[in-house]
Amino acid sequence: MDNSSGKPAPSSVNSKYVALRRELHAHPELAFNEHRTSGLVASTLESLGIEVHRGLAGTGVIGKLRCGDSSRAIGLRADMDALPIQEKNDFTHRSRHDGRMHACGHDGHTAMLLAAADALSKIRNFNGTVYFIFQPAEETEGGGRVMVEQGLFDQFAMDAVFGLHNWPGLPAGQFAVHAGPVMASADRFDITLTGRGAHAAMPHQGNDVILAGSVLIQALQSVVSRKLDPLDQAVLSITRFHAGDAYNILPEKAHLAGTIRAFNDRVRDQVEGEIRRICKGVGDSFGVLVAFDMHYGYPATVNTAAEAELCRSVAAELVGDDNVRTDLQPSMGAEDFSFMLKKKPGCYIWLGNGLGEGGCMLHNPHYDFNDEVLPLGTEYWCKLVARLLP
Repeated sequence: MDNSSGKPAPSSVNSKYVALRRELHAHPELAFNEHRTSGLVASTLESLGIEVHRGLAGTGVIGKLRCGDSSRAIGLRADMDALPIQEKNDFTHRSRHDGRMHACGHDGHTAMLLAAADALSKIRNFNGTVYFIFQPAEETEGGGRVMVEQGLFDQFAMDAVFGLHNWPGLPAGQFAVHAGPVMASADRFDITLTGRGAHAAMPHQGNDVILAGSVLIQALQSVVSRKLDPLDQAVLSITRFHAGDAYNILPEKAHLAGTIRAFNDRVRDQVEGEIRRICKGVGDSFGVLVAFDMHYGYPATVNTAAEAELCRSVAAELVGDDNVRTDLQPSMGAEDFSFMLKKKPGCYIWLGNGLGEGGCMLHNPHYDFNDEVLPLGTEYWCKLVARLLP
């Protein structure tokens, strides 16, 4: 990977797409503001003779490439947005914009899919239609959900849809494929406790929301450990506890907030139900009003078994069975490709980004996509299309 200004691009990669990837890295754009990025994507597709559609989710771009007479069609998806992070790298393609950087590798995902579109437009070794889906706003804003709601699969009929994400810590040259859940759901909640404030020296005259909130936090930690089947997986984390401003006043209100992660809707619903039950119990016990508000985020990303096996097989053709991991635990992180998999069969895989500099974790200010894996990701997309659309 190039982490210095003098290091050349990998010779095995088309220099055009390495340069394009670094151009995207230098000019990151946040959710639903990927105007420059989507313009570059659209112009690149048009230069390849690929039909371009713009406007879904605002900055989304769909490329359509048809070959032969088959009615079958598949979608390949890449995300385009960056993160609100101050980059701390010093290579020449570092972010030109303070407070914004490609710290998750979406620049690499976009470049790989464009490179695959380029190759497929030339070799045309498939029979059917490929839709190249360039999605905005994956990071927290749900651009995948918006694309689906605005008619992605109504306007562009697809039999299945596929995604790929680079994965630091997994060696370059390896893939990971999960048959079933690969990423968790991600929901947020707010809890407001309202009691009767009092002088701190006379607590008996009030209803202490701080004490009630403390008991509530402890009780909520019993949900995963005592209410779920031990074979189910979930995370319930309290991440905020705000109450009071003075040394001698028991406040009237306290606010808690946190996140819930799970790998299926049944567990997701069960955790929410247990939180509501405990909130009511604590409120009744302490004589305070406890209001619980759930904010649903991304559902779990769940691969369909047949498509996962097909992707495993394609990856194994490229790198050998020993370099396709099927034993990795799914991640408690979330991914809005899940909204597409709620509507269509498909598979979301991980591509190793490396153990060294390329293994710098996602959402880290020192992260950079590993250009050495760009040709492998491109070849994977091309081989997947050939297999799916023979």
